[in-house]
Amino acid sequence: MKTLICDCNKTLPLNPQALSQALAQTPGADGAGLSAVHTALCRREAASFQQAAKSGEDLLIACTQEQHLFLALNDATVGAQPVSERPIRFVNLRETGGWSRDGAKATPKMAALLAAAQGPAPEPVATHTYRSQGRVLVIGAADAAQAAANLLADKLEVTLLITRVGGALPQVRAQAVHTGTLKSLTGWLGHFTAEWESSNPIDAELCTRCNACIAACPEGAIDFSYQVDLDTCRSHRACEAACEVIGAIDFKRAPQRSSDEFDLVLDLRATPAFSQHQPPQGYAHVGSDPALLLKATLNLRELVGEFDKPKFFHYKQRLCAHSRNEKIGCQACIDVCSASAIRSNASAKGATKLQAATGHAPGGIIVEPALCVGCGACTTVCPSGALTYATPTAGETGQRLRRLLTAYQAAGGRDAAVLLHSQGTGARLIDELGRAAAVDKAVHGVPARVLPQALWHSASVGVELWLSAIAYGANQVMVLVTDEEAPQYRDALRAQMDIAQAILSGLGYSGVHLHLLQARDARDLADLDAALRCPPAQGVAQAARFAVQAEKRATLDLALEHLLAQAPARAALPEAIALPAQGSPLGSLSVDTDRCTLCLSCVGACPESALADNTERPQLRFTESNCVQCGLCASTCPEQAITLQPRLLLAEGGQARKTTRVLHEVPPYACIRCGKPFGTLKAIENMLGKLAGHSAFQGAALERLKMCNDCRVIDMFNDQRQTRITDL
Repeated sequence: MKTLICDCNKTLPLNPQALSQALAQTPGADGAGLSAVHTALCRREAASFQQAAKSGEDLLIACTQEQHLFLALNDATVGAQPVSERPIRFVNLRETGGWSRDGAKATPKMAALLAAAQGPAPEPVATHTYRSQGRVLVIGAADAAQAAANLLADKLEVTLLITRVGGALPQVRAQAVHTGTLKSLTGWLGHFTAEWESSNPIDAELCTRCNACIAACPEGAIDFSYQVDLDTCRSHRACEAACEVIGAIDFKRAPQRSSDEFDLVLDLRATPAFSQHQPPQGYAHVGSDPALLLKATLNLRELVGEFDKPKFFHYKQRLCAHSRNEKIGCQACIDVCSASAIRSNASAKGATKLQAATGHAPGGIIVEPALCVGCGACTTVCPSGALTYATPTAGETGQRLRRLLTAYQAAGGRDAAVLLHSQGTGARLIDELGRAAAVDKAVHGVPARVLPQALWHSASVGVELWLSAIAYGANQVMVLVTDEEAPQYRDALRAQMDIAQAILSGLGYSGVHLHLLQARDARDLADLDAALRCPPAQGVAQAARFAVQAEKRATLDLALEHLLAQAPARAALPEAIALPAQGSPLGSLSVDTDRCTLCLSCVGACPESALADNTERPQLRFTESNCVQCGLCASTCPEQAITLQPRLLLAEGGQARKTTRVLHEVPPYACIRCGKPFGTLKAIENMLGKLAGHSAFQGAALERLKMCNDCRVIDMFNDQRQTRITDL
């Protein structure tokens, strides 16, 4: 890959030799071509870019400011491959590193950012396609709805739903008009279904707007919205008489329910139709804000045709710990989703019909790709790895973090802190902080040890990758959240950070390793500037070399193993580290042996094979490393004998959590006829005690309960034969 760097009119302190050497020591990175530092690559030295563009090599340009100019220049360069055949990558060294009080010390950071940007691009993923024909429903008062329709009508097929009396519609009917109260709105771009109820005496679709009713009404209860104000109307019915020929007014008409399908929805009411933080694509709620109305109409006008978006998630039902046998366990993904894209599929009733109709077997969850916005929060809180992020995958993100930290260390960097932020508002805030630092000596800017990395969404990376970053040599992981993130995302990230920090502190690493930074806009830059300069924490003495795995639990185990091996005071570690209960993916179980009958219902309910029986004897066995603390065993247990214990077991160097151990064992009950063991002593005794007073279980019938299945059948057969002989 050919890399072009520019000091942006000598405002960046670049050291090309040091950068080249650091990249040479990073596996897969390329330091060739860094010997020349440009000063005005986007202006008088643009010929150097054109020459590189004609070389046929992959290009990385260390400038994001003039990204659009370079792309246009590539298209205008004779002999250069089009971007569709050879994408050009861009990396920001200016605002993220050079424009800072630490700019002179930022060479290791710049090498790290270049190495990460040179890594392989994420693999393409499946997409979801929206199809819109441009049918838009505008909901609101007559004046506002008609004004919005005028902005859309030249490109879209507009339908109005007038929700209250008052205002004015034009004399000429240019759009379909309905009146009433919106009862429900479901769907997404290209697939909305609206249902409304009309109870007004005037049928807006029949009305010809002849205005005879307005002239006839003595109270003035009808205006140019062509609806009767029932609070003002005194039931003279003069309007009904005036409209007799048309028949649009009928005070005896029962409320009418109507529904229709639309591709887009513009909502001008004060209260939106969707309460979630992320409404569906194709829906815009603007209320009475003119600025929002302009923005929404410009966006809606372009939403005609087919639109593809990545399918951001992979779901493996076999790993899902949400439900078993209609019992609910983990529902972290459902609770955290701000787009209401995830719903339970726990019910097994009508299983065959359900699977035939939806393609989903009962159990687990259903994720609607059309509603998913790609935040990845569900994959972050999922304890089992049933939900994983698809673009980039965890493996691709892990590889990027490893390259980043390897190059930083190779260039002599110390005390690295990884800053994860969104590529939208988060990236803009980082840019604004760098720009402020370039002109204001009171602003520090992004410190030299802080390595920013953009994500599609800052909630898409969780505890297994944070701990992997620490294992790779980072001292800290910072996550920047903005107004893009729903409140539940912040709560989930904070809970996951509490778990990761408890593990690191319990292993003896000093300091605070996980930081959740919050900033809305430029008004919060001073606080962000101060938060980024927090003191470093203690990291590992030797960086890990493992690769992030496709399975979340496998990655978590690798990170934990390395952090345990590198623990500062390994000899003095406790047997176990207690973890916060909220969201912990690790832990054990406590079984009340006085209550447990070893019915083994919990074994059948466990989705991760953490619980198992023993075919040779009545035992309940447990493998702690498999447990995801979903709680299905506890909710299934008929004796309520199971309690979750969030923790990380460190005994035997961490191997004890991978070893199967017995949680409960009782003597078997021996058949009174053949002596073969069946069931458990406690279970049979409990059953005998409960059924002893039942009329159907007296005498021989009660004794049969003490027999195994085979002997019970034989005894019943013998009893019936003896009865027949006696009868004869």
